[in-house]
Amino acid sequence: MTAATEHLIGLLLGTEEDWPRAVETIAAGLGTFTVEGTEHRLTTERVRIHPFSLRAKARHELAIDRLAYWYHHPREWLKKLALMDDVYLLNSPFTFQSMEKHAAYCAMIRLGMDVPETVLLPHKNPIDNERWPETARRYNDPFDLHAVADDIGYPLFMKPFDGGGWRGVSRITTPEELDAAYDQSGDMLMHLQEALDYDVFVRALSIGPETMVMKFRPELPMHDRYEVAHDVLSPRAGRDAVSITRTVNAFFRWEFNSCEMLASGDRLSPIDYANACPDVAVTSLHYYFPWAMTALVRWSAFCVATDRPFTAHADPTPWFAIADDPDRTQAERLEAYRDLADDHFDTERYEEFREVSVPHLDEVVHDWVSSDDFDDLLVQTVRATYPEAEHEQFLAHFRGLTGMWRDDQSTAASA
Repeated sequence: MTAATEHLIGLLLGTEEDWPRAVETIAAGLGTFTVEGTEHRLTTERVRIHPFSLRAKARHELAIDRLAYWYHHPREWLKKLALMDDVYLLNSPFTFQSMEKHAAYCAMIRLGMDVPETVLLPHKNPIDNERWPETARRYNDPFDLHAVADDIGYPLFMKPFDGGGWRGVSRITTPEELDAAYDQSGDMLMHLQEALDYDVFVRALSIGPETMVMKFRPELPMHDRYEVAHDVLSPRAGRDAVSITRTVNAFFRWEFNSCEMLASGDRLSPIDYANACPDVAVTSLHYYFPWAMTALVRWSAFCVATDRPFTAHADPTPWFAIADDPDRTQAERLEAYRDLADDHFDTERYEEFREVSVPHLDEVVHDWVSSDDFDDLLVQTVRATYPEAEHEQFLAHFRGLTGMWRDDQSTAASA
């Protein structure tokens, strides 16, 4: 009997422990699976940082990156893997510049998305470059910050053009608050963005062609931001939320990303959709954590077992051709973008893989989330995250939410 083909997945990590442990456990539990008559098996490895030769052959077939957005050494390692070794990457390091929200805003406005009015401001403080004073003297135009804000209209938001964990985000209602926020921005490059009225704030987490649209409450502490609420959008807005998220990801060649949108009836306005390291902590996703881990392992298995080619660079040509077609409505354009995204993700083949090759994965995850090992993960994560006096409170909180997920999955399976 021919041995199963083993595929090594590299986990490029920062300080996280919960979701890497989940991926390692689920990948091992998946065991051997079959694709078109060939048996496959996943193995995982946490990547170490050390000098590397540009000619050294890569050992990994796929890399899941959570580090290279802010650490240049592993970013260059990923580029080397893509250019020289045909390693599959869930997010392209070559489009990380677009992870600075500015480029993503521009691209989606170009595609006709309902992005709020947004203005990029010059730095408040001079950049650290000896040529700056003379360049500024020659070419920097004085501007009236209050007039810019008046054109957008109050209330509005000031936020860094590159984002990152809600760093530097201010809701502004008066000229005095505007001045204070701009003064505090220092050397950060900032957007001013129109504030929209909305019914529901949602965050859609996508992994490959799978998307989970979740009600999000940004004003609450992280453990309460994702509300367990189903069907929070109208049917039209729900479909559009998935279409917008898939469009963003396929356009930029991102496969592990989240998109934030404001919903008012059927209207959806994307406000943030460039997250190189989307939040997948059990202490924030809780109820949705098992789905995210399942999707991450399932998509990784599909990519390596089908020898899916990695596409490093975005080609906007087919997308802009749809955007510029005067005979299409915006709704028709969005459906056409979704078709392009489904082609990129090979969605039809993936769904077949999901049903035929790994139908047991959902049961593997359910059994693990019901196990003492998963409870140990919760205990260890809560102890590492919260003060000792709050351990029992948060353990009860997360046990309750993940228990709700287990019950819902059991009910769905028996229906």
